Amino acid sequence: MSLKAQLDNDIKTALLGGDRFRGEVLKNLKAAVLNEEVAQGKRDTGLEDAAIEQIIAKEVKKRTDSAAQFEAAGRPELVEQENAEAAILSEYLPEQLSEDEIATAIDTVIADLGVSGPQAMGQVIGAVKGKLGSSADGAIIARLVKEKL
Repeated sequence: MSLKAQLDNDIKTALLGGDRFRGEVLKNLKAAVLNEEVAQGKRDTGLEDAAIEQIIAKEVKKRTDSAAQFEAAGRPELVEQENAEAAILSEYLPEQLSEDEIATAIDTVIADLGVSGPQAMGQVIGAVKGKLGSSADGAIIARLVKEKL
């Protein structure tokens, strides 16, 4: 079953089961996917699961950033809501790799490319993101690459 079909089924299940919060979060995610389909001109064919996972990862990051800002502003009720939304969305992402696993992948890419120095940072980050996909956070990748170069 494709990720988009799974989203549709989970929205129906949540709404029929009376979980309005989960249903609304998933409907908002579906809207974000639809917006991206329209933007890429793939409304009829739809996006691949990998592209949908990238959208989900972006939405989770938005929630995490918002929660941090609400925390700084002293709004615990909004922090809780953003964290709850991020948790629901994270269920649709692949298992996240540990920093050690990401570091190993970075070492492999650096060796494969044969580069060194900070000027190669963008090249290494792009190659690592391409290799790991949405199973690793981009901020962690960037930080580890910067440390290694």
